[in-house]
Amino acid sequence: MARNAAKAASSLSHLDFVPRRQTRAFAASLQTFTYNAESKANGDVKREDLSGDDSSLSSAASESVFDIEDIALGASPSKKRKRGLDSPSTAVTSVSTVTSTRTSPRKGGVIKGEDASIGKPKKAKRQPAKRIVNEVGEEEVQPPGKWEEVYDAVKEMRKERLAPVDTMGCETLAEEHLTPRDKRFQTLIALMLSSQTKDTTNAIAMRRLQTELPHPGLTLENILEVNPVKLNEMIFVVGFHNNKTRFIKAAAEILRDQFGGDIPDTIEGLISLPGVGPKMAYLCMSAAWGRTEGIGVDVHVHRITNLWGWHKTKQPEETRATLEAWLPREKWHEINHLLVGFGQTTCLPVGRKCGECTLSEKGLCPSAVVEKKVVKRVKKMKKEDEGVKGVEKEELEVAVKEEEVVAEDLK
Repeated sequence: MARNAAKAASSLSHLDFVPRRQTRAFAASLQTFTYNAESKANGDVKREDLSGDDSSLSSAASESVFDIEDIALGASPSKKRKRGLDSPSTAVTSVSTVTSTRTSPRKGGVIKGEDASIGKPKKAKRQPAKRIVNEVGEEEVQPPGKWEEVYDAVKEMRKERLAPVDTMGCETLAEEHLTPRDKRFQTLIALMLSSQTKDTTNAIAMRRLQTELPHPGLTLENILEVNPVKLNEMIFVVGFHNNKTRFIKAAAEILRDQFGGDIPDTIEGLISLPGVGPKMAYLCMSAAWGRTEGIGVDVHVHRITNLWGWHKTKQPEETRATLEAWLPREKWHEINHLLVGFGQTTCLPVGRKCGECTLSEKGLCPSAVVEKKVVKRVKKMKKEDEGVKGVEKEELEVAVKEEEVVAEDLK
């Protein structure tokens, strides 16, 4: 046992002693300790007066005597060194004041101090038509504000986009090779079928009637002779086809018995037919007889003019009376075709394309909504990111398969 202990002691004595890394604080304490030792050796240490009491003696001793353990105990036990505690450093701090105006994201207002063109354009205020008393004392209707600018902008947009009403509207479905009487009858049938039905679907039903009925096609005589079940099958694609079958058969008999086989040439006569309302009557008078006696207001005209703030009406007939009170008569015929096409291409009933509308850009529409375009861009970016991730996964799988094949070859 003694021999083994002696061998271990001798082996430890020959090993090189590797000191631990000294920190700056520890090095400073060693320098201070060395300086105090040299001062004591040279006799530079001041001796305190011993004539005082014990308290003064103990305080003087504690102030003059330096102990290395005091520094070791006062040092931080953590191995990490904090910056700026043991070495002098100079730091320059620059203070900058930034003035910013916070705006609510819901309101979407323009930030003060920036160009006003960066923010969203202000929405137009609703300026409906008003009844006023002129200088003479007569009551008249004042048109809505900037209505001409709105009307002209819609006409320009309609020139750029072709709508279904332009090629498949009720005015265009009558066959040109027929007699004027038969053409007027086809226009009336097209209007009766168009209720609660899209123009594309209505055109399909009209085409079946024109081709599947006996020669010469869709005429008053063939409608009187056709079986109601067969007629219902040919117009099956339109909405409320059962009711429309009864209305067409009854109207054909009225035309034969009361109007000499032709359609009526008055609004009252057209409204007397089953299934024909004021809108159809005014449109039929304009398209079939070439006389514009009123505005044909359908769901598009009623909805869009209320969105523009021209009036606040609840029924299409109320909208028609309000428009006819101030709109110039030369625009009564074209406004239906104009707004129907605008409602089919831009101002849709669901999902209005306000971001592509000139009225929204110029701030002429009080009902414009322009945030939907940004949402589409975000969705597109997400799809692209998912596509990139999918490609990375496919490449990773191919690489793993190649490595497995190489490993099998090496075996």
